[in-house]
Amino acid sequence: MNIESEENKALRAAVAALGQRHGRGYVREELWAEAAKLGYLGVNLPEEHGGGGGGMAELSLVLEELGAAGCPLLMMIVSPAICGTVIARFGTDEQKRTWLPGLADGSLTMAFGITEPDAGSNSHRITTTARKTDDGWTLNGRKVFISGVDIADATLIVGRTEDSRTGTLKPCLFIVPRDAEGFRRSQIDMELDAQEKQFELVLDDVRLPGDALVGDEDAGLLQLFAGLNPERIMTAAFAIGMGRYALAKAVEYAKDRQVWKAPIGAHQAIAHPLAQAHIELELARLMMQKAAALYDAGDDTGAGEAANMAKYAAGEACVKAVDQAVHTLGGNGLTREYGLASLVTAARVARIAPVSREMVLNYVSHQSLGLPKSY
Repeated sequence: MNIESEENKALRAAVAALGQRHGRGYVREELWAEAAKLGYLGVNLPEEHGGGGGGMAELSLVLEELGAAGCPLLMMIVSPAICGTVIARFGTDEQKRTWLPGLADGSLTMAFGITEPDAGSNSHRITTTARKTDDGWTLNGRKVFISGVDIADATLIVGRTEDSRTGTLKPCLFIVPRDAEGFRRSQIDMELDAQEKQFELVLDDVRLPGDALVGDEDAGLLQLFAGLNPERIMTAAFAIGMGRYALAKAVEYAKDRQVWKAPIGAHQAIAHPLAQAHIELELARLMMQKAAALYDAGDDTGAGEAANMAKYAAGEACVKAVDQAVHTLGGNGLTREYGLASLVTAARVARIAPVSREMVLNYVSHQSLGLPKSY
């Protein structure tokens, strides 16, 4: 049975070649531009708006292969996967014309703002509010750990509007231009060694036109989760690529490094943990492929379960692969020359973001197993 189509195998090989050309010392802007020119950034977006007409299967494959070459583009998770998908599925014709061609060819980038200082993973506690005015909307609130706002032309902000019938707050998505008055950002000082920066955002009476709202005001949660499932699939791809990169470095080292009579890779204490790491990465990739296939087939419910499982499995596999790779190299694993030490911090991201592994376990215990909630 063919898990992957011949077209996707060819795409995988082409992206791997691009990644190898850039490697660990890549310059984000240069790689972004080249990947865009080759059509890789917008491979999931509709053809009529300049995309490749594929889906999450293709886009996750691109990010995985770039990660495996040591040059993952974090903003692929945000710009084409979350924002591009939401606009393609729910945006007005005008929003699609305005944003999708640019998101597809890399000339436009969009960030995504959902996380808040006091809400964490609880989207029901989001306090950023959008108030309807005569000529549009006014947004107030704060966001934290928002990636790449400095390089984004706009940020897709998750706010909450008041339901006129019930008075309850419901989530809605708004496109906020980077130069909007009252929209301020401050960079968070991170230990994480990444080319994309993290920001705290303040929205202070940010006035937006009526057409800044994406989709239907009454379908907020549906639209929100349409973006969150791709986010989880792409985070899995990010983690699997990173794990593969670290594992390849460890295997190469274990084949050559000789302390006694045989290379250290001949010893089972070295070989078996690396084999386990490989197995776990492959299993995580299978679940990622399942999640992408379900999502691309329009099964949002099935994709939700699989995407959460893929993100969990990939995060765990990545952390273990990186840890074992560093351990295999011993002291060399902590040198700048071998480039693995910085991955120890980076690998943790896949366990923490965009949703913690504990919240994934909550999801699976409630949704999949039908166990009662504790909260």
